[in-house]
Amino acid sequence: MKDFHIERPDESLRTALIEKIDNLTKPKGSLGRLEELALQIGLVQQTLSPTLSHPHNVLFAADHGIVEEGVSKSPKEITWQQLSNIVHGGAGVNFLCRQHGFKLVVVDAGVDYDLPYHKGIINCSVRRSTRNFLKGPAMTHEEMNLCLERGADIIGRIHADGCNVVSFGEMGIGNTSSSSVWMHLFTGIPLKECVGAGSGLDADGVLHKYRILQQAVDNYTGSDSATDRIAWFGGYEMVMAIGGMLRAAELKMLILVDGFIMTNCMLAASRLHPEVMAYAIFGHQGDESGHKLLLQAMHARPLLSLDLRLGEGTGAICAYPIVVSAVNMMNEMDTFAHASITKYF
Repeated sequence: MKDFHIERPDESLRTALIEKIDNLTKPKGSLGRLEELALQIGLVQQTLSPTLSHPHNVLFAADHGIVEEGVSKSPKEITWQQLSNIVHGGAGVNFLCRQHGFKLVVVDAGVDYDLPYHKGIINCSVRRSTRNFLKGPAMTHEEMNLCLERGADIIGRIHADGCNVVSFGEMGIGNTSSSSVWMHLFTGIPLKECVGAGSGLDADGVLHKYRILQQAVDNYTGSDSATDRIAWFGGYEMVMAIGGMLRAAELKMLILVDGFIMTNCMLAASRLHPEVMAYAIFGHQGDESGHKLLLQAMHARPLLSLDLRLGEGTGAICAYPIVVSAVNMMNEMDTFAHASITKYF
């Protein structure tokens, strides 16, 4: 399997960072989460004056064999149709990228369609759709490794372009099913509490989805290893995101984590390399029913709670201005000593 060398940020700068934050012209702790973010970013970048440069949103897309079992309200063709909409600039992720200055990178990880690569989609396709994991592994270990390598390669490219902060998005009908199973297997939370409406299932649809996923879990003959679980139940776009996250951490980039699917990708990534969590900023708590429980299980504190459930990276991008504020606090606020103000705390 592809090897990553991820180091936890050096803690030797922590005291100096805290001292700088505490000596800005404000009561100690009065900027709350901004102060926590500033400390995290300063440790990741190993500087008292962090910067954010060339933010990218990398969106991986793929189809899922499990949709054959009726686990999604949306038909399979929505994957390529929405991908076409994204390429033409008309999706939710597009206006948010434009608004917040993100470069959007769209990657085909395994969409079952003849996509117009000449319109800017990067062809990293492993296979046209995963297999139906009710009947066997969604992908082989060779395919999983290829996804990790290709996801990592995309991040290497944008890092070379000057990017030091990246959000990840996804497009793939059926990927909440993969996410729910990963959540259950990696956290031990009962599967029923991990399964939600996805793209809009009613109560009967959610029950059917749960029964199919429970049967798939019961049919599982792999080991307890993270790699077996990732390959058996994952999506190509999800595993590429894992490879991207791990490479981003290896390069000491900030990772903006989106909603339910991308949080599960970070969960899976952390089971391969726990150090990756030090680089993660969780953008929001989404409206998918299991997301709150998942964040709690990961001891992750999201920045926003806007009832979003679109995916594509939208929630992570929405949270980005808060990250910018944390960095600006470090670089633009004066200190008590320089401003000749008596400390008032």
